[in-house]
Amino acid sequence: MEKLTQQEEEAMQVIWETGGGFIKDFLQKLPDPKPPYTTLASTVKNLEKKEYVQGEKLGNTYRYFPIIKAQEYKKRFMKSFVGDYFQNSYKELVAFFVKEKQLSPEELKEIVQMIENQNPDKDV
Repeated sequence: MEKLTQQEEEAMQVIWETGGGFIKDFLQKLPDPKPPYTTLASTVKNLEKKEYVQGEKLGNTYRYFPIIKAQEYKKRFMKSFVGDYFQNSYKELVAFFVKEKQLSPEELKEIVQMIENQNPDKDV
């Protein structure tokens, strides 16, 4: 799975949120300042080439829908992120957030409880 640019990620967030639609639909959901229509259309075309979305021709326009689920992207993104910045160690990732005071002792206890209570037969 090819990495996305920031612009592509923003577009995908809207596509996932809406479940698909037309460029004009996505444009309305993007925060200000909104990109020009043609810029967003080009971004969505790139997402189609990268096989994140699929276009369906309707008249003289296209309706796009996601073919990669947001959860799948998050899993792959985090795996890559942890590999690139934390030597494939989630422990190092958590330690980083603790050192930066981005994770409180209470939150850390909650994470430990989540790990201890995890059912190995269920997806998280």
